[in-house]
Amino acid sequence: MKFPKVHTLKEISEIIQSEYVGEDVFPVFGMNEIHVVEEGDIVFVDHPKYYDKALQSKASVVLINKKVDCPEGKALLISDDPFRDFNKLTKHFKPFQSASASISDTAEIGEGTIIQPNVFIGNHVKIGKNCVIHPNVTIYDNCILGNNITIHAGTVLGADAFYYKNRPEGFDKLLSGGRVVIEDNVDIGASCTIDRGVTGDTTIKEGSKLDNQIQVGHDTIIGKKCLIASHAGIAGCVVVEDEVTMWGQVGITSGATIGTKAVILAQSGVAKSLEGHTTYFGSPAEEAREKLKQMAHVKKIPEILEKLKKN
Repeated sequence: MKFPKVHTLKEISEIIQSEYVGEDVFPVFGMNEIHVVEEGDIVFVDHPKYYDKALQSKASVVLINKKVDCPEGKALLISDDPFRDFNKLTKHFKPFQSASASISDTAEIGEGTIIQPNVFIGNHVKIGKNCVIHPNVTIYDNCILGNNITIHAGTVLGADAFYYKNRPEGFDKLLSGGRVVIEDNVDIGASCTIDRGVTGDTTIKEGSKLDNQIQVGHDTIIGKKCLIASHAGIAGCVVVEDEVTMWGQVGITSGATIGTKAVILAQSGVAKSLEGHTTYFGSPAEEAREKLKQMAHVKKIPEILEKLKKN
């Protein structure tokens, strides 16, 4: 998430009331999570296990809960609770804006696009040309849709990320300030839910087709010309490369990458990244023929045990 204008380190520190290490005028361009952080951004870290990863990332400013040596060319914001202060920044730069109409006056809708009854379109949404948005679709603030897109009834674009910190008093939510971006020629079925990014974009690229009742988590990227069947559940921060096929009830864990032209058969559970140009099956998902051989061997176990008893 980029700020509307460049801010100084001192200005950012004043928003969250924190100490800082660096020049007062050190420039800050935005804020992002570790997996999408860019030069000029703030990233937060609150656990020693991830200090090095944050300090060595592309981030120019590290919001951290311990005074450490500041890497050359970077700056630090010292906070007793970086999670809380990251939320403060999200509230400051992307505050919640309530709706005053079913279709916001600030929404931009392209020529030839059809909006069916009972659709909600939030603030600053952009929809391209020749799209069809069916009844009861909800499109939250700041979503970006390209041309020739079809979205079927009951789908929700832009709900908050499922991202919480477990505190003694209960779960504390990491606020979402990102977007959903849908590129040209995408079809999305009925009752799908596509969460917005925490600070970046959840993206579905050109030509992909989604069946009904699919969940796509925050900051996930679906590549070009992918086919995803009903009841697939894709966690946050997943990268699905181009021309991947997922059949029904596939589940994918957070942070995994699915390689180009991979095929994942129905009811498979993906617990790690998978190479492309391969068909997978099972839970945990493995190369399909190997997995089926394993299952055939398992079926023989009772017969083997009977033979051992007789011996």
